[in-house]
Amino acid sequence: MRPADRLFQIIQILRRSTRPVTAGALAGELEISKRSVYRDIADLIGQRVPIRGEAGLGYVLDADFDMPPLMLTTDEIEAAVLGAQWVAERGDPVLAAAARDLIAKIATAVPQRLRPFIAEPTIGAPQGHVAADGLDIARTRAWIRSGSKIRIRYRSQDAPDSERVIWPVIVGYAETVRLLAAWCELRQDFRHFRTDRILAAEFLDERHGSRPGVLRARWRRQMETERGLRLS
Repeated sequence: MRPADRLFQIIQILRRSTRPVTAGALAGELEISKRSVYRDIADLIGQRVPIRGEAGLGYVLDADFDMPPLMLTTDEIEAAVLGAQWVAERGDPVLAAAARDLIAKIATAVPQRLRPFIAEPTIGAPQGHVAADGLDIARTRAWIRSGSKIRIRYRSQDAPDSERVIWPVIVGYAETVRLLAAWCELRQDFRHFRTDRILAAEFLDERHGSRPGVLRARWRRQMETERGLRLS
């Protein structure tokens, strides 16, 4: 996490908390040291962010503090748009229209680099309790954004376990299971992997060389082609 992003996250944690937040709690949520928290708090106070408190007791953010409401992280964008997509597909006509307007407003407010995560943050929406994942989904989304490879061990329904290197494209849902769409180096084609059947995952430092938006467009074209063949 970049230092600027970490400072923003500290503000977010303090803003959503109704009680003082200790340095230990901040360090645990951000996965950093308490020393880093103390330094970041000092930086924020130096930038005139109204944080009150001290080490050992906890910190609170002045209730009058405000910041632009659409300074969103990529995860927050995906969460908001996924919810709006669900309403757009299943809500009454008035709410569905409002949800589509909300997505459009978010798209115009965020920086250009974040707009791909509004166009296609995920596939579908969960219909109930989602089966447990066999890999870290948050880290998977980060690997999608960075264009990096993942090595997985996968258990198919009617085939022996296999090891594959994949280029993750998008995370989605099919009823009560989560799916990971990816280019599979073993099959040399796009595949959809149920995340509850992934037995192990290694997040590689190797880039696959295709821009995430380009890879996503290739996957979508193939899905449209396959859909057309099924309907013909």
